[in-house]
Amino acid sequence: MDELEFKELMNILQNSGENERIEAKKTEKRTGKSLLETISAFSNEPGLGGGYCILGLEKNQGNHSPHYTVLGISDPDKIQSEIAVLCRQNFSVQIRPNFRVLTHAGKNIVLIYIPEVEAHEKPVYIKSKGLEKGAFRRIGPTDQLCTREDIEYLYQGRFQKKYDETILENTSLEDIDSDALKIYRRMREEVNKNAEELKYSDEELLQSLSVLIPSKGMKSLNVAGLVLFGKSSSLRRIFPIATRIDYIMIEGRDWVPDPDRRYHSIEIRESLLTGIPRLLQQIMTDIPQAFALDSDEIFRRDNPIIPRKAIREGVCNALMHRDYTISSPVQIRRYSNRIEFENAGYSLKPEDQLGLPGSITRNDTIATILHEVNLAETKGTGIRAMRDSMQEANLTIPLIESDRSSNQFRLTFLTHHLFDKRDIEWLGKFKNCNLNDEEARAFIVIREMGAITNADFRTINTVDTLSASNSLRKLRDLGLLEQKGRGVSTYYIPTKRMLIPTEAPDISEGAPDISEGAPDI
Repeated sequence: MDELEFKELMNILQNSGENERIEAKKTEKRTGKSLLETISAFSNEPGLGGGYCILGLEKNQGNHSPHYTVLGISDPDKIQSEIAVLCRQNFSVQIRPNFRVLTHAGKNIVLIYIPEVEAHEKPVYIKSKGLEKGAFRRIGPTDQLCTREDIEYLYQGRFQKKYDETILENTSLEDIDSDALKIYRRMREEVNKNAEELKYSDEELLQSLSVLIPSKGMKSLNVAGLVLFGKSSSLRRIFPIATRIDYIMIEGRDWVPDPDRRYHSIEIRESLLTGIPRLLQQIMTDIPQAFALDSDEIFRRDNPIIPRKAIREGVCNALMHRDYTISSPVQIRRYSNRIEFENAGYSLKPEDQLGLPGSITRNDTIATILHEVNLAETKGTGIRAMRDSMQEANLTIPLIESDRSSNQFRLTFLTHHLFDKRDIEWLGKFKNCNLNDEEARAFIVIREMGAITNADFRTINTVDTLSASNSLRKLRDLGLLEQKGRGVSTYYIPTKRMLIPTEAPDISEGAPDISEGAPDI
């Protein structure tokens, strides 16, 4: 990830506070232990790409904007030299920070970029504290002491081996579902009928795909082999929960654990090559159909409200990129107005790069094989394909929530078309608010979802953090949104004035300030 511009860093910090990539510190006279912990955390956190320390700021009391007062650094050269020595002498490996001295509000500020170290150098720890008490990870805006599991995870990364390559020594060819192999051959032939591996025996085929591995005089499956080709009984024996998929159909728009409001659930526990087609068929059958008749046609067509391509990518994204070390099922929840895909495993790709070419996969072997049979997009274009297909269908682009601290990923498709006659009539009640296109689009999402975050606003409108913050603050001050939470946990819910607009607020009369605090990032 390219280094963020200083102005953008300060805008984020002052409007929203610290986050997983930005840390602010006063540090005038001497550097403290908290800076060492932050350097360790930024160096260690997998996939974060490092982080920024801004020196010369003091945190203001409360949650008001701006969050920090600029104190400045009187001797920036001295502080740079001290930190450079600390990075060279105090850690298990030598850290090489990048420094910049900038002027803000007439005072010197030192900006330090701490790069993420190579996998074979992790975990980075403070030598005086030792490995168990001196290694940290960056979780949200905090530096967290590594647990034993964290340390094992960081050590595993030294070998550049993904979890789906792990050999399962208590498996063999007997655990392979013959139907999964037949489906692979059929799909692969449709993509490339001359593929060399189609000539191989089943055992040779699995070996060529790197999912059947010689080990201790035997041939065993690795995690990818079992997940892609395994029998249901074998999956239940070895991964009783981690390979389960729950497809849940819920009445209404809200999850309510009420026995009087039942939901219907289908549990899928089978190989991905047999399970994905069955799951896709089930979801597409359940999605409402929309009538279509082109100008040069005489027969009507019923098209699903959400394009099949978007649903396929949503399913494959959840199953291909999920964290199979976590014992929790993938959940696909179908509400009356949306479909949610939720899986363990935050996105390894930074939020601002989602939809751009280039892939960072958690499970390389699984991803490669799903690509080869054309179940998933190649070269990291799955998110872009989903967005394009939703926009072509005049739908809101998918909402993405990737939470590193809880290790969860959620993808939401709204079934609501933008902007139909009902929307235009409803938005007309807010004509005095001078809503721009981005704010109007956000209004539809808020009405359907019941809430919105700064990240949601940025996603659906392709705008930067500051633009999203300004729009959300405007809507809040007009009394249309109510701010909840603090800092990075901030979100907004509609007020009664928005949902039942008897009289649209007039922006020319000035905006009432109904709550305090700054929008999130």
